[in-house]
Amino acid sequence: MHAMVKGLLAGAAGTLVLDVVTYGDMLVRGRSPSGLPAQVAERLAVGAGVPLGGSTETRDNRAQAVGALLGYATGVVTGTVYGLLHRRRPPLPVLVGGPLLGAAAMAGSDAPAITLRLTDPTSWDVTSWVSDVVPHLAYGLTTAAVYRALG
Repeated sequence: MHAMVKGLLAGAAGTLVLDVVTYGDMLVRGRSPSGLPAQVAERLAVGAGVPLGGSTETRDNRAQAVGALLGYATGVVTGTVYGLLHRRRPPLPVLVGGPLLGAAAMAGSDAPAITLRLTDPTSWDVTSWVSDVVPHLAYGLTTAAVYRALG
């Protein structure tokens, strides 16, 4: 259980850093937030037979909230799984585990959007890739470092 809790805490810390890097990028470049998490949330809700209800504005606001919550869940679950995988052996070095964790979190957030055909990574430009890779790499490095620091 201890490894799972360490992973959960490390994943939460990594998620915080991912958000700081993402919002910092939005601040520096003056870009708007991605609407993709909200689109994924809305499609998943409709597919599950759980309409978000209300006016268009209310539905949009709920979809944004669910999209953000799914992102937090992805970060925490990724960290928790990392902890479970390392419960009986030492964690990977941060410079190895970090990029792997970042890639796992990125896959966890991008795969639903790709599967739902809301985006196609083959059409992304370099700026789009950097906007996705850098925050996830920051997530992974932070998660791996915090997990290791928790002993």
